[in-house]
Amino acid sequence: MANHKSAEKRIRQTKVRRLSNRYVARTTRNSVRKLRATTSKEEAQKMYPEVCSMLDKLAKKNVIHQNKANNLKSKLALHVNKLA
Repeated sequence: MANHKSAEKRIRQTKVRRLSNRYVARTTRNSVRKLRATTSKEEAQKMYPEVCSMLDKLAKKNVIHQNKANNLKSKLALHVNKLA
């Protein structure tokens, strides 16, 4: 158990941030899955900028690493470009 007020506050902040990060990361992962499952090129091109924006925001907040976000964006771009 925490012995200082600042440690108790840190525990509260960490809990809130963890829940927020989990929610945003889960939402982004679902969007990535949905984009990968898409077979329509027009729909995929519409979704791609939104998903990239979500990934960039996660990387900016250090929820995921910047390289992971870039790798995902690259793979998704290849997927979108392969669609006919």
